[in-house]
Amino acid sequence: MQIVETTNEGLKRGYALTIPAAQIAARIENEVKKIAPQVRMPGFRPGKVPANLIRKMHGEALHGDALNASVRESVDGLIAEKKLRPAYQPRVDLGEGYEEGQDATLTVEFEVLPDIAPPSLDGIKLEKLVVPVDDSAVDEALANIAAGQKSFKDAPKSRKAQDGDQLIIDFVGKIDGEPFEGGSAENQALEIGAGRFIPGFEEQLAGAKAGEERTITVTFPADYPAEHLAGKDASFDVKVNELKVPGESKVDEEFAQSLGLANLDTLKGLLRGQLEQETAGLTRTQMKRQLLDQLAAGHDFPVPPSMVEAEFQQIWSQLEQEAAREEDPDAAKAEIEGEKDEYRSIAERRVRLGLLLSEIGQANGVDVSQQEMEMVVRQAAQQYRPEDRQRFMEYVQQDAMMAAQLRAPLYEEKVVDFLFDKAEVTERQVTRDELQAAIEADGDGHVHGPDCDHDHDHKPAKKKAAPKKAKAEDATAEEKPAKKAAPKKTAAAKADDGEAPAKKAPAKKAAAKKAAE
Repeated sequence: MQIVETTNEGLKRGYALTIPAAQIAARIENEVKKIAPQVRMPGFRPGKVPANLIRKMHGEALHGDALNASVRESVDGLIAEKKLRPAYQPRVDLGEGYEEGQDATLTVEFEVLPDIAPPSLDGIKLEKLVVPVDDSAVDEALANIAAGQKSFKDAPKSRKAQDGDQLIIDFVGKIDGEPFEGGSAENQALEIGAGRFIPGFEEQLAGAKAGEERTITVTFPADYPAEHLAGKDASFDVKVNELKVPGESKVDEEFAQSLGLANLDTLKGLLRGQLEQETAGLTRTQMKRQLLDQLAAGHDFPVPPSMVEAEFQQIWSQLEQEAAREEDPDAAKAEIEGEKDEYRSIAERRVRLGLLLSEIGQANGVDVSQQEMEMVVRQAAQQYRPEDRQRFMEYVQQDAMMAAQLRAPLYEEKVVDFLFDKAEVTERQVTRDELQAAIEADGDGHVHGPDCDHDHDHKPAKKKAAPKKAKAEDATAEEKPAKKAAPKKTAAAKADDGEAPAKKAPAKKAAAKKAAE
């Protein structure tokens, strides 16, 4: 095989490889000898079919297999000989002029991972903000549970519904006088003022009595999930079957037992443990942010543009989806467009930190055990229907890219734990509000809102393995297990799970950037 380097610019590499025709022919000849004993042809005894007839019958397939095998072998040989570390699967082009019997000239292009000097782990200093869980925090959590476990009792017959009261209603929804699918329900619980029905629905039932019938009119929000209802005017014929008033939720032994626990002390113990776990998670987030900021400030090396672009596209896709859900999608999209360069910088930082963490982990023997990987796969399988979980686990075993995607977050956390052990850590006791404030404000003054759903501000990219099979997202519906179907709900009410479908959080400029970081 002849190798000629054509590109060597930064992290970009390009090569021209020439595979001799004789090498391909020899591979075909070996394959003919291998399959000859199994070939069956009328007029010949098994295993006695002449080689020239085998080549005539299967020549095109044999040549294709031999050529593909030669290409894979040559590219692997190039990478091994030059001691390269591709950032992704190399792009290989055979060219349009190739014909059987000729030397095969390939062009191979890819980007390589940068050479990263083993980083010094000395001098890492972290402040650990610790929040003690006291009795008052447990009592507050108890009160919140009690508030969420509302009980209702029958109201006096003369009472008119007001905020906090519960109505048991039947209703039939109509658009242009015709009932629509999902717009009806019987014995539906509705709490006045809870905001779990579409805007205007609950308000028009204030003052109603048990046995009363009303017709109310509402307009579905423009961003309502069901497109055939979004923005439509609708009327609902409502019958109030019962009217109930809130009962007192007393936190005592009986209350704990109603939750399936032995006694109140057991409930308090569970809540204390949960609060300790939550504050420990917040403390870890705050420490991890400090760690990543120090690593980012102390290391600057080139990163593969293709990896940055892939990371940026992932960020951008999420931002566009969020912008489309805002009250003014055009304004939201214009806003993120104005900060596009900043998001690209975030993507570059993610990739750099990801490569750095990977280098630290490899240099120090950090690894994910087979047992840990099996646990991660089982956890991921829980998002699928029970009958599809085994298929999902088998799918992960067969797809290297999917396995790498599941492994990466756990590997990152193990590297972070390793660095925590190496760092000089000082502790400071703070309140939960102070800890939350420390998390929400990062080093450049950017404030992260309370709806943050990730564990650190600049999530590093995971090192991408070169895929040898189709990615999971490219699989057909038959190959991928189906996820659980969401239960159906009425169009007007989402009271069963406390979700308010018509309401959405107000747009916040910080929210989109926070999600990206």
